[in-house]
Amino acid sequence: MTDTNHARPAALPDRIGGLRPLSENLWWSWQPHAEDLYRELDPFLFASVEENPVLLLRDVAPERLRRAAADPAYLDRYDRVMAEFAALLDTGPGSTWVGRHQPGLAERPVAYFSAEFGVHPTLPIYSGGLGVLAGDHAKAASDLGLPLVGISLLYRQGYLRQRLGHDGWQLDVTPSLEPGAEPTTLVRGDDGEPLCIEVSLDDPNARIRIQIWRVQVGRVSLYLLDTDVEGNPQWTRTVSSRLYGGDQEHRLRQEKILGIGGVRALRAMGIGPVYWHGNEGHAAFHLLERVREWVNEGLDFEEASRRVIASSVFTSHTPVPAGHDVFPPYLMDRYFGFYWPRLGLSREEFLALGRHDASGDGFNMTALSMRLSGFRNGVSARHGEITRSMWHDIWPDIEPPLTPITSITNGVHLPTWISPPMQELLDRHLPADWEQRMQDEDVWEPVLEIPDEEFWAVREQNNRDLLAYLHEYSRRRWSSREIDPRQVVAAGPFLQPQPLTIGFARRFATYKRATLIFSDPDRLARILTNRERPVQLIFAGKAHPADDGGKRFIQEIFWRSLDPRFEGRIAFAEDYDMLLASRLYGGVDVWLNNPRAPLEASGTSGMKAAANGALNLSILDGWWIEGFHASPDAGWGIEPSAELLDDKADKDDAEAIYAALEREVVPLFYDRDDANLPREWIRRSKEAIRALAPRFSSQRMVIEYIDRLYVPASEGGARWIKEPAGAKGD
Repeated sequence: MTDTNHARPAALPDRIGGLRPLSENLWWSWQPHAEDLYRELDPFLFASVEENPVLLLRDVAPERLRRAAADPAYLDRYDRVMAEFAALLDTGPGSTWVGRHQPGLAERPVAYFSAEFGVHPTLPIYSGGLGVLAGDHAKAASDLGLPLVGISLLYRQGYLRQRLGHDGWQLDVTPSLEPGAEPTTLVRGDDGEPLCIEVSLDDPNARIRIQIWRVQVGRVSLYLLDTDVEGNPQWTRTVSSRLYGGDQEHRLRQEKILGIGGVRALRAMGIGPVYWHGNEGHAAFHLLERVREWVNEGLDFEEASRRVIASSVFTSHTPVPAGHDVFPPYLMDRYFGFYWPRLGLSREEFLALGRHDASGDGFNMTALSMRLSGFRNGVSARHGEITRSMWHDIWPDIEPPLTPITSITNGVHLPTWISPPMQELLDRHLPADWEQRMQDEDVWEPVLEIPDEEFWAVREQNNRDLLAYLHEYSRRRWSSREIDPRQVVAAGPFLQPQPLTIGFARRFATYKRATLIFSDPDRLARILTNRERPVQLIFAGKAHPADDGGKRFIQEIFWRSLDPRFEGRIAFAEDYDMLLASRLYGGVDVWLNNPRAPLEASGTSGMKAAANGALNLSILDGWWIEGFHASPDAGWGIEPSAELLDDKADKDDAEAIYAALEREVVPLFYDRDDANLPREWIRRSKEAIRALAPRFSSQRMVIEYIDRLYVPASEGGARWIKEPAGAKGD
């Protein structure tokens, strides 16, 4: 039983009453025709509420609703969308990919735990690639008919809104989320009261109550845990309020709520997953809670953990040691000293579960996940190799290359990330059912036959749409007197639709080297300001609040954008989110990525750009090793420097990028025929879509998880399906 999290606006006309339930299922966000139903009601209002249909329906003028309800053309589009929405609920045999190819999984739910989910900006519980990957995983599960339930926290303050100060320094603004703005429903029990579960943080005699909110993502439900509950101590009410906020102890509290609270929430709702998937080490405590349930049933730790291991999947996302959560023993004593006896373990035995050679005496959440999950993977072929090397000490009797960790390369949800104009073009030229078979490479062959004129017209439209989006954002900020003239210039008012446009957008971690292209400013200036072959650069991305190094990179780009040498051909787009990202992926010609190898686990931004026809210019690391070898015509692969010293490696890699731009990338873009069409560039752009879209789609990714990890994990879990009696708590 559920209850919505927002006050009802004025009633919709009955004829278009379905717009409200549709707005509360984020399925609309990857259906351009569904999204257009809201945009057409009031385009300016839709933009001002950041494309949030819940807020649009609250604020739109009644006259506009009445007009839409009387418009035959609008009603025809509405009826078609609502028919598709109704068909979404059909999960009968043979109606979905899972039903046809893996019918055994159709009745075996998987619980997918992740500290963040990036589904749409209306639900701002994501910070970057990890969360967006989780959102794409959930969307693909919905499309394929995989019964997945997601578990995360309801961060009422989201992550952070980025503002640049007058000097270009990132200001971390806590967002103020309007009550009722997100498409959530409060889960209630049979008595009509909010359903709550309880978790003890650092005192077994003082439990906090946690509410559960549901978000519908197509066929998939996400359940978000919320500690802002009346009666909880004030300090606990903000534990789940902000993503990655606070200190190490705050993070431990959040992860305890996510893992232990998540299991208890599923039990309280009567949801019985057969197998479980932890997305990164943040969720590792769900493994301990499931062991505790079995120990409470009378098993010893060894047998209980064997059952959990057999039904658990774990994905690690980072080869950077600092990216793995490690908690000191004194914090583990405080928060788990009363918990490990319930596992039948001593303190030393418990701490040993999180031990890892590189973590000293700290409790490593990835090590815990590795030990208690029977199926483990990295997120690209290269990352799989590095992960086996990093964690082989957990299996000391096995040679490092044989460490039992595989790899499944990430993918992206193509209906979310391919621009609407490009989707319309594909609708005209691909098989009618291409969106149901996106992982099939044969489906994409007709892309090569799209007339160059049609294809280039869409690419140019996307570029204009990107620049219009950036200019409108700056106009709104300027009109509200929030920025000064320097900030306006830095935002790119001089960008034009004709020049070669290069995009760089991602989390501003220092190893991603966002400022590498400024290694030789004079040489870069000559590339950007060439009168016959101009180039422009658009940067975007947020630095973690505690990462001053990343903030210095942003500040440097800000000042470079003001340097007259570059003639206004550099811009930094503020407050990078999924809406801005989608415009960038569709609108740039080249996607630049230059991490310090081998620190890029996978990367997905280049996949999204390629699916729109952008060519990648990237260091051969992460996914691009596989992408470039699959189709060298889809971009340029930069061999990482063999130098061991960072400064020398940076110099080598920058030189390789400059040389590629000067000798290959820029000349190819400006090699035009009499119709002013870059024929060879267009051919390679179409090849990028043909070759990379199916290989790096989230549909392919989730199918690979199903075939290689989910089927055996579900078989392991099915052997012990029962309702554990241990869900009562600590």
